[in-house]
Amino acid sequence: MRIRILGIFLLGFLFYFPAFSQSFAYKTMLNGIYDNEFPLVYLDQDEILGKAILLDTREKEEYEVSHLKNARWVGYDTFSLESIKDVARDKPIVVYCSVGARSQEIGKKLKSAGYKEVYNLYGGIFHWINEDRPVYQDQKRTNRIHTYNRTWSIWVNKGEKVF
Repeated sequence: MRIRILGIFLLGFLFYFPAFSQSFAYKTMLNGIYDNEFPLVYLDQDEILGKAILLDTREKEEYEVSHLKNARWVGYDTFSLESIKDVARDKPIVVYCSVGARSQEIGKKLKSAGYKEVYNLYGGIFHWINEDRPVYQDQKRTNRIHTYNRTWSIWVNKGEKVF
């Protein structure tokens, strides 16, 4: 009986506090995507984020709506190691995409190619903007965020959604 009451309470709590349920759901979704063996970098790890080369692994149209400041577009479907041949293999690299699935795959390719210090941005650009971090279109700050498509836009709580 206690378990049933607890279950009803939790469902009610999640229903009345959707930000909490989305956060929990988002974390659960991310846990299902991420490979435990591939390193993540978190928003509070400024010592890594501040010195790393940022690589945006989304498609060009997503990048053109907004991206992290000074991020370099490398794409996913069109990714080529040739596009980063000028990056030293011992330089820290942070890859990101919408939530971290595509970027993790590109990150694995970088590691296989001999890049030593490669991290996947936890939660991707969706988590970044949800935490009130700035995004840019060209060199100008914007509040627009490409959400990949309407379905994936449920994970974005802040900014103007574009799909």
